[in-house]
Parts: sequence; structure tokens; C-alpha cells
Amino acid sequence: MKVAEAVGRALVGAGVAQVFGVVGSGNFHLTNAMVAAGARFVAARHEGGAATMADAYARTSGTVTVLSVHQGPGLTNALTGITEAAKSGTPLVVAAAEVMEPRSNFHVDQEALGRAVGAVPMRVAAPEDAVGQACEAVRRALHERRTVLLNLPLETQTSDVPADTLAQALWPLPRAAVEPSAADVEALTQVLDGSRRPVFVAGRGARSPGARDALEALAEHCGALLATSAVARGLFRGGPWTLDVAGGFSSPLAAELITGADTIVAWGCSLTAWTTRHGRLIRPGTTVVRVDDDPSALGDVMGDVELTARRVLEAASGGGREGYRTPGNAEALAARVRWRDVPYEDTSTRERIDPRTLSVALDDLLPAERVVAVDSGNFMGYPTMYLSVPDEQGLCFTQAFQSIGLGLATAIGAALARPDRLPVAALGDGGALMGAAELDTVRRLGLPMVVVVYNDDAYGAEVHHFGGHPLDIVRFPETDIAAVARGYGFEAVTVRTRADLKAVADWLAGPRTAPLLVDAKVVAERGSWWLEEAFRGH
Repeated sequence: MKVAEAVGRALVGAGVAQVFGVVGSGNFHLTNAMVAAGARFVAARHEGGAATMADAYARTSGTVTVLSVHQGPGLTNALTGITEAAKSGTPLVVAAAEVMEPRSNFHVDQEALGRAVGAVPMRVAAPEDAVGQACEAVRRALHERRTVLLNLPLETQTSDVPADTLAQALWPLPRAAVEPSAADVEALTQVLDGSRRPVFVAGRGARSPGARDALEALAEHCGALLATSAVARGLFRGGPWTLDVAGGFSSPLAAELITGADTIVAWGCSLTAWTTRHGRLIRPGTTVVRVDDDPSALGDVMGDVELTARRVLEAASGGGREGYRTPGNAEALAARVRWRDVPYEDTSTRERIDPRTLSVALDDLLPAERVVAVDSGNFMGYPTMYLSVPDEQGLCFTQAFQSIGLGLATAIGAALARPDRLPVAALGDGGALMGAAELDTVRRLGLPMVVVVYNDDAYGAEVHHFGGHPLDIVRFPETDIAAVARGYGFEAVTVRTRADLKAVADWLAGPRTAPLLVDAKVVAERGSWWLEEAFRGH
């Protein structure tokens, strides 16, 4: 067989079951080979959308996913989505056709492009190495949690592969959990034994039921309160001692309690500027310990989150302690840790709805079993924090690169990974129009999706950041996004008041034979609370 077919079959043999992409002449045979080997291929309308769909699918499913793209512009069109995946440590293989002839109009230094955005560049340079390179790409994506760019030169793709290559392939094994050292376990145990107000912050590396159970058990023993980064939101949902999200999205009570901690343990969480409010949530003198199994994370304890938590609990002395779990804190958490429980002045008018009022109403209307994807922008804190999620797989948060326009494609990838849940895409008007081509993908796939557009007819973050300067360049005439959606085959409703949401309730009660877009005209007089926090660091 030819290299293109062998690589496609090898990727599937190595464990890939889902492929996204836009097919051109350079990746046609490769993609067909993957489909013939049993993988599902989803065609996007733009490579940028395909890249983000693949990223979101991999995050939500926990499996290595493939993005298949054409040489040159096929890859460059996908670069923003690839950058987001690389920055997030998403196990993704980008299978990209490549032209090596510098005089070709398709030529670009693809290896340099991959390296520049944080991906691991590889190349299938010889037919006899094709299958091995494909398996190595999957292994690195899986074991190192990296986004790998596997370049496939056109001239190599058409070469013959030795007949027994696939039969002799070494398929990558599942990633082994990293056992923490005895010294690290002892050190962390001593820290927690001496803590009176501990807080655990769980991140991407703790997103599993096993890690959740282990952290909850250890937290109960040492009296710790539980928080997550935004990407792990929902991990501790339903527990009486959860602070929800740590960082810029924190409610006032959560921020107060995190700041009051004498010990913060980050479990699979890098404690970025967003998670710590540019360091303001960690007061001077607070002991901070990072637990991670990724050597590049520079953690204080090197080990798998679940294994480390269980080993520390085994080594802990005495019975459980009250710690930070005081009766006063229990009462406060029950009453006002959620943003929707924080009183606010409703600024809705007859023409525009307050985004808080909109989000609370949607949270009450939409089924609890949902997967929420959020685009970037001034609005993003409202759906992220006001829409509840059932667990750690309920929010797909592609924000490591902070690009606008990824939200709809994120929702598609997450929806395909969790077909048992209602997908909800929360977008601003800018991001909705940037990604509008993928409305066709939603309709074509028959996804019963709810797309909510927080429409302030502007790039709201810039409007509120640059107040006092001319703002005509970031404001736009009112756009009927509902009409755009109907053109793609959606049902659509324009929402200006809470009463207009009856159409959403009617859609939910109906057969849901077409996806629904909610064009919500939101008030735009002031920036969101999280935006004020974010710009303090600029």
C-alpha cells in the first residue's frame, strides 16, 4: 500500500477513532484511509473550525483525536485552533499534507509553523518509517499530552510501504500513572497536617472521577475547601464545601475564602494569572504546593493527582480535622457562593436584557444534563458561572489562547464527544459572526444544539477597556443574527426581555428537529466583573 493509506490505517490502529478536517487533494487519500479503517470523519466548513472541534472532542472524550488538513493554506487556516490546543496540552495529532518544493505556491515551512505555536513537529520522510512515525505521533500526544504536527510530504505519500510494516507496528500503550516519591508524599502530608485553613484548587490534571473521589476524601480529612480552575469547573459540583471556580470568575465569597487560606494545594493546576487574579488571591505567607505529573509544569510534587492524594491520605495522622470547614463557612457557602445568589440590580430595559438575568433564566430552563462551550469576550463570565454544569465534562473552555471565534466549533466537538447531553454554545456577537460558517456543520450533523449569542453589537471588551477614546471602530450597527441562523436551517428567536424566552421553553418541549439560536440583545453600559479583574493585570 501507499504511505498515505498506511499512515491513515496506523493512526486508527494506534487508537484514534475521531477525525475532523477539510479535505483537499493533499489529504484526500489519508482521510479516506482513516475512514476505511473505522474512524469517524467530520467535515468542517473551515480548517479553523475543524481544529477547534478536534481540540474540544479530545478534551471532552479524553482520547487522542486527529485533525486532517491540506498542505499550505489548509494548515495555516487551522493555526489558531492548533495554538489553542498546544497551549492547553490537548492530545491531538495534526496530519498535514506538505509540499517540499520551495517554488510551489503551496510551500511554507510547516515545521517552523508548528514549532512556533507550541506543537511538536514531525515528518514522515521515508516510506519505511511511515507507520512508526504515525504510532510515535499518537504516543507523544497521549503520553506527553502534546499537540503533534505530523507532516506528510506529497512525494512520500505516494511511495510504497513494505508489505509487513503494519503487521509489525508497535501500538502505543495507555499512559501509565506517575507514582509520587515517598519524600514528596511525606512533605505534603506534613504541610497539610500543619494547616488550619487549607484550600485545594483542582485543574485540568484532576479531571477524572477517580481524582475527584481521592481529593474529596483527603479534603474531608484535613478540613480543606475545594475549588477548581475554569477548565475543571463542575468537578466538585453538589458538595457542601465547594468554592466553585478560583480566579477572575470567583464570586465575592469564594475570593474572600481563598484569600484567607494559609495553604493552597494546586492539583493538576498551573495557577496561572487568571486562576489567582494576578496573584492577589494568594496572600503573603501562604504556603503553596503544586502537584502535577507533567515535568514541564515545574510542580513541587511530581505525581499523578489521584495517586498522590491517596498516598497522602494513607500517610496522614489522626482523625479528621475541622480546618476551614467551620459552621460559619458552611452557612455562607450554602447561601452565597454561586454568582446567581449574589444580589444585583437588574439593568434590563424594554429593548435589552441584563446578561445576568438572561443567564439565570437560561440556567432554569435548560436541562441539567448539558455540555456548555463558551467563546471569549466581555460576556464570557456570565454563561461560564451562571450556567451550572453536571460535572467536570460539562464545560469545554477553549481559552488558553484567548481567541475570539472558537466557541461554536468548541460546542460541536464537545457535543460529538457527549451525545447524551444537550450542547449549549455561548457566544458574543463578534465570535458568532467569526465562526458562522460552522452553523452549517451543526445543522448538517443534526445536533440539537442551543446557540446563545450575547449580542451587544460590539467587541465589548475593547469598548469597556478603552473608555474615553473614540470607539466607533469596535462598535457596529445592529445585526439580525437570528435571521442569519434561519438561513442555515436553524430555528431562531430574538430575545430583548425575559418574556421572549418562552420561545426557548417551547423549543425544549418540542421535538428539537432543528438547532436553536437565541439572539439575545444584552445591555452594554458596563463591563463584566471578570473583565475589570482581567484588565488590572494589563
